[in-house]
Amino acid sequence: MNKKKAKLIYKQNSFDIIENGTFVVCAVSGKEIMLNELSYWSVKLQEPYYSPLEANERYIKINNK
Repeated sequence: MNKKKAKLIYKQNSFDIIENGTFVVCAVSGKEIMLNELSYWSVKLQEPYYSPLEANERYIKINNK
């Protein structure tokens, strides 16, 4: 299977695929996330997260500025 980075627009409960691909990259850890496993993202920041740990890390960082 060929891997290709996708480009998405993140919405409240879904995302739109702007450019087809098989994965996105976590904004915090840099880990690849397969689209069928993507569950965590920020609509406001338009970035994906590998798990709730990375999402929480980003939330804390942004709110402690």
